[in-house]
Formats: sequence, C-alpha cells, structure tokens
Amino acid sequence: MKEFNLNTLVRKNILSLQPYTSFRDNSEFKAPVLLDANECPFGEFNRYPDSTQKKLKSKLADLKKVTPSQIALGNGSDELIDLIIKIFCEPKKDTILMMNPSFAMYAFYAAVNENEVVKLNLDENFEIVKGDFLKITQERDIKVFFLCSPNNPTGNSVQDIEFFIRNFDGIVVIDEAYIEFSENRSAIELLDKYPNLIVLQTFSKAWGTAGARVGAAYASEEIIRFINTVKAPYNVNSLSQELILNLLDDKDRLKNNVESILQERTWLEQEFKNMECIIKIFPTDANFFLIKVNNAQTVYQKMLDKEILTSQRSPAIQDCIRINVGSREENEKLINVLKAIAS
Repeated sequence: MKEFNLNTLVRKNILSLQPYTSFRDNSEFKAPVLLDANECPFGEFNRYPDSTQKKLKSKLADLKKVTPSQIALGNGSDELIDLIIKIFCEPKKDTILMMNPSFAMYAFYAAVNENEVVKLNLDENFEIVKGDFLKITQERDIKVFFLCSPNNPTGNSVQDIEFFIRNFDGIVVIDEAYIEFSENRSAIELLDKYPNLIVLQTFSKAWGTAGARVGAAYASEEIIRFINTVKAPYNVNSLSQELILNLLDDKDRLKNNVESILQERTWLEQEFKNMECIIKIFPTDANFFLIKVNNAQTVYQKMLDKEILTSQRSPAIQDCIRINVGSREENEKLINVLKAIAS
C-alpha cells in the first residue's frame, strides 16, 4: 500500500462541505425552553433526536474498545454504504470493487451514484483468488473495495483479510453484518493499523432488531468526520436510539440470541444431510445456509406454496437457495416441507 493520504481519495466537493450542526446537540443546558426547531410542544417523542447520538456512541465505544469519534451511526448499514460511496466516488468517474457473489446493495448504491462496479469472481469454494485480486487492482483505478465477511449469500468468511487491506490503495470496507455468528475476530481490531479501513456492523441480525434500522461504521476519526458531514440530520430516530441503548444494558441478550441460533444451525445442518433433494451444504459462519438442490426452482416454489419463504439464488449461483436459521418451530416446518418434497 502506498503512503496513505485520505484527502486524495475524498471527493473535492465533500472536502469543503460543511456539516449540518444542531445548536442544541452541541451545547449544554440545564432546563432549556425549546422554541428553536418548530416542534410540537406536546407528545412523548415530540422532540428531534440527538443528531450526534452521543449516549449510544459512548456505550458502543466501551463495548468495541474504540473512541466515540471513531463511530458513525446510520439508518441501517445500507445508509452507511450509500454515504461511503458518495464520499469517495465521483459520479460517472470512479469505480468500486466487490466480491461476486456478494451483497447486492454495494452495486445498487454505486448505480444510484453512477459509479462503475467491477466484480471479483469467487472460486468454486467462494474464496477470493489473490492473483485475480492483484491483477484487477493493478489494472484498474478503484476507489472502494467492499469485502463482506462472513459473506452474503455464501456464508463463508474471507481468509487472510489483512492481505487485501494492505494491498489496496483505496478505501477497504469490511461488512461484518454476520460477525457475531463467526469464530473470527472483528476487523475493528485492525483500525489503528490500517487508516484506509472502515468496518460496518449492524443491530439487525444477531441483536434481533432489524425493524429498528441501526447500523454502525468504525473507522479513523478523519473518515468518521466525513461520514458525519454527509449524513442526514437526525438519521437515527429517538425510538431506535432508546431501544439500542436498553439492549446494550442487557448483557445476556446478544449471548443468548447467538447461542440459540448456533444450536439451531447445528440442528438444521444435521437435518439437511438427510434430505435427498439437497446436493451440497456450503460451510457457513453466518445465521444462514447456502444449499445446492436438485431442481432449485421447483424446490423453492414448493416451499413458497407452503408459505416457507427462502431466498432463490439460482441462476446467479446455479441450483442454490439461501435459507436462514429460524426458531425451532420454524425450522421444523421447513424440514417437514423438504421431506415432503423428497418423498
């Protein structure tokens, strides 16, 4: 990696952009009369939320062993992906790199911003071929590389992840939406080592609060300042902030969720091994399986007919369906439908 200079990667108009600041959030008052924001004086949630999310960032900083200034919060990780592309990629000019197959929203937000997407095809085991990565990054001028680990929809983790960070001259975004289900350590530990690194995590999966829409970006203070500059005011609502703050006080919530899901994952895998219609179960570090089946479209449709909703990945991943781990009751319904298909 060349000597890193963040300002050479940020769009010129973003460098000079001034962030929206709330006078209220950047000041301390004992008993203020709030007549500044045209709010209704009545109601439980009549006031705008803290736009800087100070309390939530403080708790997260303690949990993740970073500083609050190394955290940006978003309306789900999706908003943060969008903001990262907007900050670093000039429309109609710059390019992003992503694994293929991987999370579709990287390409979606690149398309919204009119940026080209280069796809790094994975091998038959859904691993990155290092030679292909080096060839592409040497031949193309790429601004942002999105690495999803564990990867969606394949379920496996990226191996030797530091190789890709140190051999890329742009911004590396490691999306750890499923990290709690993996035995691998979070790349947050690498932030001090690599100034070009951004790590994304979410409360939607292991924490069980997808409806709250809260995602987090961890990076250098300089990168976080740009994200906070570009984000919308009040992008994380009061209800969601309050919910996540309470969750962080519940020390057993995450542990219990993850343990239950991993137990069900083990149970499901054993059941899948007895299904005649399943050809292959791909290794997973996530809360879902990618499975290869005979007649994927037929199997998918028969499950759907019984109101078992799964994710059809074929033809993009030939004959494959992605199935996430549910409760025991949901998993038993799934298995019963698959048994009926096989019989």
